[in-house]
Amino acid sequence: IKARGKLVAGVDQNSYRWGYRNPYSGELEGFDIDLVRALAKDILGDPNAVIFRAIPTNQRIAALERDRVDVIVRTMTINCKRLEQVSFSTAYFRTGQQILAPKDSAITGYDASLKGKRVCSGEGTTAYEALEKESYGAIFKDESDGTERDRDQLTVPNQLDCLVRLQLGEVDAVLTDNALGAGQAAQDPAVALKGAGPFTTEYYGVAAKKGADDLVARVNKVLVDYRAGGADSAWMVSYRKWLAAGLPGITAPPAPKYRSE
Repeated sequence: IKARGKLVAGVDQNSYRWGYRNPYSGELEGFDIDLVRALAKDILGDPNAVIFRAIPTNQRIAALERDRVDVIVRTMTINCKRLEQVSFSTAYFRTGQQILAPKDSAITGYDASLKGKRVCSGEGTTAYEALEKESYGAIFKDESDGTERDRDQLTVPNQLDCLVRLQLGEVDAVLTDNALGAGQAAQDPAVALKGAGPFTTEYYGVAAKKGADDLVARVNKVLVDYRAGGADSAWMVSYRKWLAAGLPGITAPPAPKYRSE
């Protein structure tokens, strides 16, 4: 990274408030983008020493394995399955799965109201895994899922495609992290998160190639500084700027938990 003088970061460019292109400036902005710039500032001394690569939801792990990016900072949940494939930093955000549906829909949340309804999720996401475990009778799989003939109707390569399907009436609901869902509800006032709150607890981490221990250690060090400072921490400043309107009530970042190898 130092030799090339740039940090190559895999990000989203369509996720409102997390990683998206400002329609006026054309610049990438959002909570994840702020974190990438903090990493670049620490490693290279310049928050702008970044090459941003837009990576679809279902290509995040492949992008690391093929050395297309140094890090993925893209609302990526840390879980056991992924830890076998990539290395993660400590958690930088806590979230959970929640149903997003039209405000006037009869769907009340992740419950029996989903029976017979078409629910969209991103390919390779924790939302899709949740539906595999318990779908409440929802229709959530495409014929030929994951093959060449996959129609990408209910399971889509990019999570935001689900919002488009919902707006077009091609699906009845979306299952996603409430952190992303809140951004989508902010983009489209006709939809809302349903239910009392998320039904899972998940944590986002910065992903790096499996075995990139020095880089992960450096990211963790940056995160310590990023979280520090209470209400005035860089983390809280970024949260207030991007996320507080849609995800109110968060008073601190998640406390770091380190893996003992």
